[in-house]
Amino acid sequence: MSSGASPGGQAPPDGAEAKYNMKNPAVKRIAQEMREMSRDVDPCYHAEAVEDDIFEWHFAILGPEDTEFEGGIYHGRILLPPEYPFKPPSFMLLTPSGRFETNAKICLSISSHHPEHWQPSWSVRTALLAVRSFMPTAPEGAVGSLDYPADERRELAAASRERPPEFGNSESRRALIAEVHAKMLT
Repeated sequence: MSSGASPGGQAPPDGAEAKYNMKNPAVKRIAQEMREMSRDVDPCYHAEAVEDDIFEWHFAILGPEDTEFEGGIYHGRILLPPEYPFKPPSFMLLTPSGRFETNAKICLSISSHHPEHWQPSWSVRTALLAVRSFMPTAPEGAVGSLDYPADERRELAAASRERPPEFGNSESRRALIAEVHAKMLT
């Protein structure tokens, strides 16, 4: 199985100490979460900072078992605000799922659409588990939500395993997405 860990165990990116004020509460917290994710072995998700920006993460989650999403690999972005963890992240899905729009911020109780519900004790890991658990729920008109029939969602889940989504202009970003996708297939 894949692991929630980053390749070789992710610490803050090279040069992060020079680029970021490591005494800043958000930077400290994000660095701590990056270390924790590097030790995480949950096969249901994988997340890591994109290139050298610790405030943008790429993630992949497996579709929840016993749902029309089962077996799917769903990629996305997490955008952490400068006030993290006191303000919630934003989430965008990159893989068509039939539940969430792609390339649009999605409305969840744990996202920037509902800062009143966010708890600073929550983490990227907690948020990924929440996104995964929201997949089989009814959209109820939420921003960024879709309500495709179950058979279409199953088809999208199967198609999601074939190749990772294309996103970004940099070769290193596309390589990261391909690497994460390969890990999720194992």
